[in-house]
Amino acid sequence: MSVQKREVKIVTTHQLQSMKVRGEKISMLTAYDFSMATLLDAAGTDVLLVGDSASNVMAGHETTLPITLDQMIYHASSVVRGVKRAFVVVDLPFGSYQGNSSEALRSAIRIMKESGAHGVKLEGGVEIKESITRILSAGVPVMGHLGLTPQSIYKFGTYSVRAKEEAEAEKLLSDARLLQELGCFAIVLEKIPSALAKRVSEELDIPIIGIGAGPHVDGQVLVIHDLLGITKEFKPRFLRRYAELHETITSAVSNYIQDVKSLNFPTEEEAY
Repeated sequence: MSVQKREVKIVTTHQLQSMKVRGEKISMLTAYDFSMATLLDAAGTDVLLVGDSASNVMAGHETTLPITLDQMIYHASSVVRGVKRAFVVVDLPFGSYQGNSSEALRSAIRIMKESGAHGVKLEGGVEIKESITRILSAGVPVMGHLGLTPQSIYKFGTYSVRAKEEAEAEKLLSDARLLQELGCFAIVLEKIPSALAKRVSEELDIPIIGIGAGPHVDGQVLVIHDLLGITKEFKPRFLRRYAELHETITSAVSNYIQDVKSLNFPTEEEAY
């Protein structure tokens, strides 16, 4: 008797929109390499974000600014090779789209052609309207990002909650409406008041993904190194650690070192 293979339903922008309509929350996590992407995809994650946070957790930089377009393409290519189901979206890095819509288009096309990713993410609202329009005109799906935008950290001067004041909240609402009007398929809201995020999610038709934006949005995203407890120092209120791999890995490596030095590894049974 033949065994029927379970059909893997690939996540698309259309499916993400349908999830919002029927009230199914969207799960989104960062990924930067093949092995982790394979695990996250097999677990059923809906969206994998190849974040410019790779600048922090993979390269050890203090901010997201130093990472280059070539480096983002490298990480994205590695992730795409590990994915069978999830939608893969890639951050356009700092300097690859701001202020020059032609360069933004070139950057987005390079990511799509060279990595095989499914879409790109840009930080900002009306300031990058032309860049978003040019990228969308080429048929590249665009995800927006409002609230705390890490690429603008030196302008903000702090990683504290954004849009607490009325003027900034109104601008965020206006920008969110604009991003939807332009044709973005979704928006990430980072570190803003829960009530404001709820209002954006209710007013807009496209999916709203939160990180530090409360429960009243259409989905959530976290950095995988934070979720798994690989990073220790980063402890914002919005982060829930689902594992403590820092301790697990440290213990495993310490045991390995001890076994090597005490001649307990390898044994004759582990030799050829």
